[in-house]
Amino acid sequence: MMSSTSFSQEKIFLPPPKKSKFSLDEALDVRKSIRDYPSLPLTLEGVSNLLWAGYGKNRWGRKTVPSAGALYPIFLYIVVGEVEGLDKGIYLYNSGEHTLTKLSSEDTRFQLARASLNQRWVKTAPLLIIISADFSITTSHYGKRGVRYVWMEIGYVSQNIYLEATALKLATVAVGAFYDEEVKEILNIKKEPLLIMPVGRPKEGRW
Repeated sequence: MMSSTSFSQEKIFLPPPKKSKFSLDEALDVRKSIRDYPSLPLTLEGVSNLLWAGYGKNRWGRKTVPSAGALYPIFLYIVVGEVEGLDKGIYLYNSGEHTLTKLSSEDTRFQLARASLNQRWVKTAPLLIIISADFSITTSHYGKRGVRYVWMEIGYVSQNIYLEATALKLATVAVGAFYDEEVKEILNIKKEPLLIMPVGRPKEGRW
């Protein structure tokens, strides 16, 4: 486990998300899982849009996904490898402020790839989005039924990220095969990791 001394708690304000002219119908039509990414960095603006689409706030002050009882038990962490304007490390997304809190300066993609049954795209993607949840937030209100509601919400979040990545002409894939406790230890988190979404630029000719 990483030592607490590596955690800086630095806050980074993300640029406002830019609305794409890429239609929802187009995104649904061409969306696909892509696992191969060239060694090209992402932009900070692109990361901002992905996080906003996944779990940000819309014009009504509500999140971009529904949540049972408006409890919102999801937490988005990112591991940055190559993003223009962001140092390598682990960050937590704060949707209320549309900010990132830097938790560590360690690039843990290699360790996370090993914990993900050696899926190389976890290691080679310039960005990893880890969708995690605190089930107790929902189950304390809905009991065991709340587990189902959390998993439904995870689906909404991951699909939004997929579609936004498509609109930005980026590539991603939902990775669910990993050792939960190893991922928690690598990231030094207590929330339950449920999906890892590597994001990168697609190889030439993918779009």
